[in-house]
Amino acid sequence: MDPRLYADLDGMPDLLDAVQDYAHDILGGLDDRPVTSTARPADAEPLPTQGIGGAAALRRFETRWAPGLSASAGPRYLGFVTGGATPAAVAGDWLTSVFDQNTITVQDSAASSLERESVRWIRDLLHLPDDFTGAFVTGATMSNLTGLALAREWIGDRLGVSVSTQGVAALGPVVVLSGAAHSTVSKALSVLGLGRDSLHPVALLPGRDAIDVDALRAALRDQDGRPAIVVANAGTVNTGDFDDLDAIADLREEFPFWLHVDGAFGAFAALSPSHAHLVAGLGRADSVCVDLHKWLNVPYDSGLQLSRHHELQARVFGNTSAYIGVPGTDPDFVHLTPESSRRLRALPAWFTLCAYGRDGHREIVERTIALARRVGQQLAEITGVELLAPVRLNIVCLKVPGDPADLARRIAETGVTFLTPTVHHGTPALRLAFSNWRTSEADADRIVEVFRHLLSGG
Repeated sequence: MDPRLYADLDGMPDLLDAVQDYAHDILGGLDDRPVTSTARPADAEPLPTQGIGGAAALRRFETRWAPGLSASAGPRYLGFVTGGATPAAVAGDWLTSVFDQNTITVQDSAASSLERESVRWIRDLLHLPDDFTGAFVTGATMSNLTGLALAREWIGDRLGVSVSTQGVAALGPVVVLSGAAHSTVSKALSVLGLGRDSLHPVALLPGRDAIDVDALRAALRDQDGRPAIVVANAGTVNTGDFDDLDAIADLREEFPFWLHVDGAFGAFAALSPSHAHLVAGLGRADSVCVDLHKWLNVPYDSGLQLSRHHELQARVFGNTSAYIGVPGTDPDFVHLTPESSRRLRALPAWFTLCAYGRDGHREIVERTIALARRVGQQLAEITGVELLAPVRLNIVCLKVPGDPADLARRIAETGVTFLTPTVHHGTPALRLAFSNWRTSEADADRIVEVFRHLLSGG
């Protein structure tokens, strides 16, 4: 054994203690740490020949790379839709690496059973019917890809084609209809061989990011009975808007289509009694995308794919071999996702749900919604600032004086907060996404004050 490796094995308790102390300092200082950082090492280091050992590597990381890492786990990081990591989720994530399970089969471990329990808990959290099953994936991109892969196979069934066997060329053109589809949908269609051009935008309701159901009905009628895919939104990226899922699902009485709902963050509206109506009809979908490292506040590399068509997954993703076996009536996870080797990414979610339950996570959702509305209302009072959409959930979308990208850069330079520019219905804008469990009213006030300062000429 390499002597440095042996020394680290012998001194593992001390090494983990050092990492724990360092992690404690980082997490304890998130409120004061600049939210963004432009620090980069001045030069590139070559690959070590002999290495320096774990403790020295920790010190090298602390001085060389840590200063350039953002405080994205902190309370004022409002870019994209980024949650943090609850204390229990951090503990679960650490233990995920400690146990280092490959969650593909029930042959050697209870890890798969833990994942199935976690899936059931999240299904119940979202009030989905019992016939929904699912699997953990890396995030919304892979969740959307998985759902659309099932949709592709479903269409093949109706056309007498097995895409998983014959290939996508045997399927012919497929029409995918959506109002304000997230960019990951186009990415998934590209990967799946359906092509980005298969996505056909459908008219939105005036002033909304929600699909016009009458326009969708007309688009489906134009298919002349050929099955299609409809991608609906439960929380759009710019304004947190919702499609009328029940009205869309009702159209299946007239037309054949697979209903996939992108609920990456918006599905968690189900936790709030005053917002649950926004996801009415979610349980009528064929497949649902949920991104857990957003509003569930678990570390990155955690999404969930949910579907009521379990048998299609095993057909699409089956990984039959002599040492794994064939998919049965209750397939192992190796047969259900694009991955074969896969870490036990369910464990942080299991920890945070076990630790804080439905009520604890409902409080996070309701508090961050309230903070988004508070900030949106206060920012709209600043001269030249205009809300481009009502704050329906946790997204604030703003028109600001001047160039939004420049203002976003200047805000980031203060180190107080980070947010992203966007374009909403042709208007350059800024968007603020509230989903971190740490965010407080004091944080909201600091964010508003930065806007006031910079927009007043500061």
